[in-house]
Amino acid sequence: MNFFENKYLTKDELHALSGVITEMEKNTSGEIRVVVRHRRHWKERKLSLHELALGEFYRLGMDKTRDRTGILILLLFSERKFHIVADEGIHKSVDDGTWDKIAEAMSDHFKKGNFFLGISEAIRAVGTELATYFPRKSDDTNELSNDIIER
Repeated sequence: MNFFENKYLTKDELHALSGVITEMEKNTSGEIRVVVRHRRHWKERKLSLHELALGEFYRLGMDKTRDRTGILILLLFSERKFHIVADEGIHKSVDDGTWDKIAEAMSDHFKKGNFFLGISEAIRAVGTELATYFPRKSDDTNELSNDIIER
């Protein structure tokens, strides 16, 4: 068993979260990714959480989606922190306060130890927002994997 299976998320829950992403992306041209990090690498120790999330965002090629509608939820469990990063296509339409509300709801779940529920509801809330502003197009393809990245 790894660190997450004992304390935060099981492999089955990680798989179920991928399913939630798939479900939500059926209604939007947006792309949702979730990265679960055990801890920072030594070379990342001086980076802000936003810089760390941007690094993951670019490493995963999320800035290369057709309409720049990628959104990343980064969880850094060793520091009990998380961050949501949205691409420029999304920022043109969605108010920044939207992500703060989703983050606050996720934080409330985390404080109660409900990690799976917090993440799954955050994915659903992000997907709902994306569907409102970026509905699925007739020629839409799944540009990025829906698998949860665990590092």
